Amino acid sequence: MISLIGTYECKADAKGRVLFSSALKKQLQPVLNEGFVIKRAVFQPCLELYSMEEWQLIMAKINKLNKFVKKNNDFIRRFTAGVKIVEFDAAGRVLIPKDLADFAGISKQVVLSSAVNIIEIWDKEKYEKAIDDATVDFAVLAEEVMGNTEFDEVS
Repeated sequence: MISLIGTYECKADAKGRVLFSSALKKQLQPVLNEGFVIKRAVFQPCLELYSMEEWQLIMAKINKLNKFVKKNNDFIRRFTAGVKIVEFDAAGRVLIPKDLADFAGISKQVVLSSAVNIIEIWDKEKYEKAIDDATVDFAVLAEEVMGNTEFDEVS
């Protein structure tokens, strides 16, 4: 599993190609040749870029769902809607498919934001709005999510 760090601003060219920063490409180096999966995010108007290894882990979990349960089938269909395989070209760019760029409102200014093991791809204005418009006070959210005692204590 890869752990990614950082938020990077870049531009999409007229064809929808996004040039990744060298710092982010360096972090992706161990998985660069495997290819990537890009999809719509579940909770935000952005895209998610998974290494093939990360995608296979998610698919293994999803494959355990009983497909004879309607809500499971509905979830699988919605979760995988628009999923595409993408690769970096020789110049270090990733082509964002038009339907996915339209979903996320990506046109020119792009933010690549690490989300632990995946990269979120945002239109810059939407990213700034999502950060600024947090409906839950972050201190309260941090306490609720990270303040519980279920996490293993570091000794």
